Amino acid sequence: MPDVDDFFSFLNRIDNVSWEDQKQAVNYLESIDAFARTTYKSLYVIDYKKKGFDYVSDNPLFLCGNTAEEVKKMGYAFYFKHVIEQDLNLLLKINTIGFEFYERVPLEERKNYTISYDFHLINKAGQKTLINQKMTPLFLTTEGKLWKAISIVSLSSENKSGNIRVYKKGENRVFNYDLEGGFWKETEIVKLTSREKEILQHSTRGYTINEIAEAIFVSPDTVKFHRKKLFEKLGVANISEAIAYATNNKLI
Repeated sequence: MPDVDDFFSFLNRIDNVSWEDQKQAVNYLESIDAFARTTYKSLYVIDYKKKGFDYVSDNPLFLCGNTAEEVKKMGYAFYFKHVIEQDLNLLLKINTIGFEFYERVPLEERKNYTISYDFHLINKAGQKTLINQKMTPLFLTTEGKLWKAISIVSLSSENKSGNIRVYKKGENRVFNYDLEGGFWKETEIVKLTSREKEILQHSTRGYTINEIAEAIFVSPDTVKFHRKKLFEKLGVANISEAIAYATNNKLI
């Protein structure tokens, strides 16, 4: 049976954190907490030296019926309690391949990468929710090891677990991991037209098709045409899924 230590790769072993490294993190949780109050998404901060959570937001999406303080105390034991067995094994796989990928990245670029993946959480009532988790480095040690990382949890726009992707800040490409083949494949990020972005942006405000048509000076049929093309491009079935996909993948 896996245990908590399996989530912490030997490639990222941290025996101590220097005083110079510690100065990076002075009072940083105040900013994290302020950000958490502005979003419905759940936030938590991982400390890879302590092998636990530095911070867990009060947003309920990630908590599975627990309080933020309870989840913080549980640390990685939370996953053993609230992730289905199949997806728990997936998370352990992601941990391995993620750090192997990270080791190949030049030290000065490591904070520019974000890894994204989807898995099921199960609450105390036994209800499953597919969530998306994006993890980005906050602080590195002088040796380039990942000391603290922030994870942002939102509802997934996908239909199944996995969907492992790595993004680099400022670049129009994404690395997708093929679980069956066991390799990374580089592709370009989906590009939206200016009209597709307009329609999505108005849709996030709750506009109907007719209201969008009036706002951008086109016919409702034109809006429907662009929505249909947008759904095909993103591989989604409706506007709610399109908004979730575009938001999760930073397309708008």
